[in-house]
Amino acid sequence: MQIFPAIDLRGGQVVRLYQGDYGQETVYGSDPCAQAREFIAAGAQYLHVVDLDGARDGAPANFDSVAAIAKQGGLYIEVGGGIRTEERIRQYLDLGVGRCILGTAAVKDFAFTARMAETYGDRIAVGVDARDGYVAVNGWKELSREKGVDFCRRLRDAGVRTVIYTDISRDGAGQGTNLELYEELVQIEGLDVTASGGVSSLEELRRLERMGVRAAILGKALYDGRLDLRTVIQEVGTC
Repeated sequence: MQIFPAIDLRGGQVVRLYQGDYGQETVYGSDPCAQAREFIAAGAQYLHVVDLDGARDGAPANFDSVAAIAKQGGLYIEVGGGIRTEERIRQYLDLGVGRCILGTAAVKDFAFTARMAETYGDRIAVGVDARDGYVAVNGWKELSREKGVDFCRRLRDAGVRTVIYTDISRDGAGQGTNLELYEELVQIEGLDVTASGGVSSLEELRRLERMGVRAAILGKALYDGRLDLRTVIQEVGTC
């Protein structure tokens, strides 16, 4: 299973939010590049980056920070947050980013998402963030009328290969991830599933790996020291 440590950016700083609440922010560092180097030193090959300002406002407020991380090299980077045009996708890919994550755009302009999946293949992923089972958009502030699992099936049918699914209620809460949900998602044939939100133990990661989840994103559990990245990579990480 691929292990993606996460760097969430707000105002150029490395932060974590509690259940997507911009009013409940913890700052973990002021140098995203230094944080990326720490992950590399622990054996990381992958990195998940989110522009939280972009996710909320639709503007690439932390583009320069992402560019600096990419310039360092050494990591396959996926980035999301406010990517709502093909121009923005091209700008990130031109930096050397491996994959762009569509979120709000995937819900509000499904035809655009299908075109981008056809054009860029596995360099496009969709971040499906759900609260109470329904897809949330605009930095998790709004709920759509579509259930997350149904949306994943529709994405698969449109040619999307990778979905990063977050149960918002588990994100940053330290209460574990929603294993039952991922058991359901991995049954969608032809879709690679990344688990995100609340992953906080090696046993959870082992269970996700056994059920066929392709990748897992680790955030607060790393920053709070509940998980050691080097140990995780040795135990469950693969190329």
